[in-house]
Amino acid sequence: MRNFFSKTALSALLLGVACSASVSAALAQDAGGTTPPPVTTPAATEVKKEEPKKPAFDLKNFEARIADLEAAVAGDKPPSADEKSKTEPGPLASAVNPGHTAWMLTSTALVLFMTLPGLALFYGGLVRRKNVLSVLAQCLGIAGLAAIIWWACGYSLCFSGDNKFIGNLDLAFLKGIGGADGFKPNTLTGVPENVWVMFQYTFAVITPALIVGAIAERMKFTAVIAFVALWLFLVYFPFAHMVWGGGYIGGTLGAIDFAGGLVVHMSSGYSALVLALILGPRLGFGKESMKPHSMVLCMIGTAILWVGWYGFNAGSAGGASGLAGSAFLTTTLAAAIGGFVWATLEFIIKKQPSVLGFCSGIVAGLVVITPAAGFVDATGAVICGIAAGVIPFFAVVYLKKWLGYDDALDTFGVHAVGGTVGTLLTGLLAVKEINDQAGGGELFLKQLASVGIVLVWSVVATVIIAMVIKFTIGLRPTAEVERQGLDINEHGEEGYND
Repeated sequence: MRNFFSKTALSALLLGVACSASVSAALAQDAGGTTPPPVTTPAATEVKKEEPKKPAFDLKNFEARIADLEAAVAGDKPPSADEKSKTEPGPLASAVNPGHTAWMLTSTALVLFMTLPGLALFYGGLVRRKNVLSVLAQCLGIAGLAAIIWWACGYSLCFSGDNKFIGNLDLAFLKGIGGADGFKPNTLTGVPENVWVMFQYTFAVITPALIVGAIAERMKFTAVIAFVALWLFLVYFPFAHMVWGGGYIGGTLGAIDFAGGLVVHMSSGYSALVLALILGPRLGFGKESMKPHSMVLCMIGTAILWVGWYGFNAGSAGGASGLAGSAFLTTTLAAAIGGFVWATLEFIIKKQPSVLGFCSGIVAGLVVITPAAGFVDATGAVICGIAAGVIPFFAVVYLKKWLGYDDALDTFGVHAVGGTVGTLLTGLLAVKEINDQAGGGELFLKQLASVGIVLVWSVVATVIIAMVIKFTIGLRPTAEVERQGLDINEHGEEGYND
């Protein structure tokens, strides 16, 4: 045992000496000492390969990647996708955002839900029972006709080219929209273009369908379809391009319209009045009772319109973002307050707040807030709601009676008047913190100029279209058909069998 400890101690001592020697050598080298050079052997000549040039944007460019990621979460355009960016486009520059896409798909379904069955039931309940199916058929027919034209050239005329007043045919037949490249975002950040195509199609359906309300019960089905086909080309497509496609009103003039005050409500509302005047009043107008045949259907249609309008307004934000939430809030406030104010006025004047009054006020509130939904705050929405309950009310209840025109379901009083009020209020109430647009005198004048353009253009185009149809296939059915009802004579069926 003693020998074992002696050997162990000796080994430790030798190890200590060796370490001390190594440390001394290292110190000597630091002090200027020299050590013999290592023995080297000749190496084979190496051929250097040029490394491939890396793009400005790669996996190591964390700052650009983080900026793109933050923008994607916020719903903004990724900085690397900008033409002025100092880096190449990153992975998120053309990536589909599932949240934005899901909301836009939902919004598209909601806007279509506004027409079928929303507007169809709303209008259908307001006409006499002998004409209820004619309204439903007209809404269905417009949806099919608009789909064919939208696919062939409508979308292209609205959203391609940089012309001032109408697009071009670069995207005719939806060329290039679909497939590996066509599924990538183009118009909206994070949303495939085919979703944007369908979202805007639903707007092209409901806009001409609104005109049905003014001419209900007295226009042939074939004339309605012919009118809508021409009206889409001469009125709707130009305004969609001028306002939302980079054309004159939204681009050069600088007027703003978040979801369709100019494009949808004013264009259809003013056209509806002109067409109603050219058609003339319904047989027995002012002499016979023409009360709505079903306020239940009207109320159901109103409720569907209100729900669908969230796709209309909040969907116009282009994705699931804070701006969409703001538009959702302002839409709710304006609709609810518009309905309440309208019914309150009825109570003050007639002592009876009617269901029709609530429905009319709600729709008026939705119309007025449409151009302003993504530009005003909650207080602005309250002001829009109050204005919607007052101004269209007097247009519907008193102006129509004073002037004596037969706007059967008050398309002009609600949509033209309401759309004009909303467009002008947007110029005054827009809040910069909401969507980078500040209301004031300058913006108000731009809005006023846009109102004038839509009014004049819509009126002139409608006169031309109506006259062409009147002197070719004719606008109205015979007096006998009109008295019997359009349902049985034009569609061979009746809404109610009892």
